[in-house]
Amino acid sequence: MFTEQGPTVRELAVQALSSIEHGYDLLAPKFDHTPYRTPDRVLDAVTDELRRLGPFDTGLDVCCGTGAGVGVLRRLCRERVVGVDFSAGMLAEARAAFPPEGERPAEAAPAAEAPAGKGPAVDWVRADARSLPFAPAFDLALSFGAFGHFLPAERFGLFAEVHGSLRPGGQFVFPIGAPPPVGSRAYWSLLGFDVAMRVRNALWRPQFVMYYRTFRLGDVLEDLTRAGFAVRLTPLTELGRRPDGSPRARLVVATRE
Repeated sequence: MFTEQGPTVRELAVQALSSIEHGYDLLAPKFDHTPYRTPDRVLDAVTDELRRLGPFDTGLDVCCGTGAGVGVLRRLCRERVVGVDFSAGMLAEARAAFPPEGERPAEAAPAAEAPAGKGPAVDWVRADARSLPFAPAFDLALSFGAFGHFLPAERFGLFAEVHGSLRPGGQFVFPIGAPPPVGSRAYWSLLGFDVAMRVRNALWRPQFVMYYRTFRLGDVLEDLTRAGFAVRLTPLTELGRRPDGSPRARLVVATRE
């Protein structure tokens, strides 16, 4: 699962016995060498779909981690992009990957394609997504791979915080995969992981919240609607289809009314 540059088993064990924040501080230098980073094909599929919804001036990457979503926003936004995360370690890695204009070493490849010209300003904010420090300032907010760190009871509050950070008409988007077939290897793998996490959290403090089976589409759509969004789903056809013809992943597009 991991490259030679990724974390060792011991490092993963130390992370797993830490809090979410401290665990990601520890993992941050090697995070992009793990399977936990959102794959480029998912980032590209979302980017292609969002190009049809733009243009956008300002963008917010919620729970930005090492900045994969910021890379998407830099391709789409004309003025300003902000990444927000509560892990100082992850933000440090993101800042290194996306230095200000003129500070990138000449031999370094660009972290992501930017719009023609100078590209948007990129800022980083350390904050908890459950209490975002923004006025309604963004046209587009997105998030990749972070929702498993929020308990179902926290989800509405999280969505309400994003809603309050968007201008009227602003859009909150994120991909969501189809659930694996019952009885498949992926089904048992995710179930086993969630059971292990629940046992760990029952026996050990601080808790490390990371569950793969609590982000069910029906519940998510209900909480988005309660938070004031009008919601629609768009198939991400670039990511393929299941044997029954349904898409393997969809893009949730939630618009602040």
